[in-house]
Amino acid sequence: YDQIGGGFARYSVDARWLVPHFEKMLYDNAQLSRVYLHAWQVTGDPLFKQIAEEIYDYILREMTAPEGGFYSATDADSEGEEGKFFVWSIADVQGLLSQADAAIAIEYYGMSPGGNFEGHNILYRPNSDEVVAERLNLTPDALADAIRRIKDTLFAARTQRIAPLLDDKLVTAWNGLMLASLAEAARVLKRPDYLAAAVRAGDFATSVLMTPTGRLYRTYKDGISKLNAYLEDYAALSDALLELYQTTFDARWFTAAQALTDSALKHFSAPEGGFFDTSDDHEALITRPRNVQDNAVPSGSSKLTGVLLKLAAYTGEARYEQAAHSALRLLTNPMRQVPQAFGESLGALTLLVGGLQEVALVGDPADAATQALLAVVQQPYRPNAITALASANVGEDHPIPLLRWRMLRGDVPTVYVCRNFVCQMPVTTPDAVRSLLEAASAG
Repeated sequence: YDQIGGGFARYSVDARWLVPHFEKMLYDNAQLSRVYLHAWQVTGDPLFKQIAEEIYDYILREMTAPEGGFYSATDADSEGEEGKFFVWSIADVQGLLSQADAAIAIEYYGMSPGGNFEGHNILYRPNSDEVVAERLNLTPDALADAIRRIKDTLFAARTQRIAPLLDDKLVTAWNGLMLASLAEAARVLKRPDYLAAAVRAGDFATSVLMTPTGRLYRTYKDGISKLNAYLEDYAALSDALLELYQTTFDARWFTAAQALTDSALKHFSAPEGGFFDTSDDHEALITRPRNVQDNAVPSGSSKLTGVLLKLAAYTGEARYEQAAHSALRLLTNPMRQVPQAFGESLGALTLLVGGLQEVALVGDPADAATQALLAVVQQPYRPNAITALASANVGEDHPIPLLRWRMLRGDVPTVYVCRNFVCQMPVTTPDAVRSLLEAASAG
């Protein structure tokens, strides 16, 4: 982990997970940011929130293209040396910081005269903040203030170095992973800057990465979108657009997600169930590849399966659940035999078996009462819930079937908690919403 600039390196080269291969990949940071966001939701540990925010800030600062999408990677090397941009000597730190702050930095980041990487120091945190504060006879607040100063100073100094090369290609699937995480973070962390970036990325993806006929390109670089997209591109972007809908409640994102998913079903479905990785009009290969295992990124099949189940919950259309069921049925034995290779598919299986909580809310999103109800639904970690919102009473022609015929109760914001479109009595208070959601989860 980059202690000064945020973001994770691609992998470690030692058993201690200390020395990284300094290359940073968008797809790693997209997924890890979401993991840390969820960990904070579950545990409330402020460190997890800090790491998530540092990753997002790094992505927006260094990995976001002017058009709104996200770059692919940064190299490990600069000036012909691996890691040179990221490592420090004690002399470097002492020359930049006050004597007191230098002493804190050396202790906090585990620095030594000989270093831990070719005579220099990879900054890491060998001890907790509490241990360091006790050793240095500092209060927790004083240590936190010092670390902020130290990070700011070292970061400013590092910007004067020659940075690793940037891979400025934009890959649709990886952009989908990042957009999904950023959109969720915008609503959970209440960050307007994340929201603005997510909307820009969504606009970029649904225009520049999309063909005039609604299909997807695989990549974008230097003003040119090209190559036929793969299943993972459709799946990751569809998932991201559903997340963006649940943050903005702008129905255009839902409509785009549904259209992409329908396109994936049309062009990637296999006759016996499940999906191919290439479309039916892709360049002809000896055989159409079909990877179902989750590796560094989720397989297109597993990601799309989760999207299908969410769309089934939003629309009530059985075809989505049937397609998901047929894909998972093919993996029954592999998931049982090698579960670690099917994490995303197992998550989708959980949604299929346990069902999704369908939450429909009617109320003005600018109203504090509406926001209080939304907070109960969306602030905790609820991986088995989907949310839809209408600002006023809804008739039969809303593009999201879950919202059709939903009405205010007593002219106040109202929540409907449903499963398979069968709803509990509508409620209007945060406590009542919480009780319904918790009862449904327990059941």
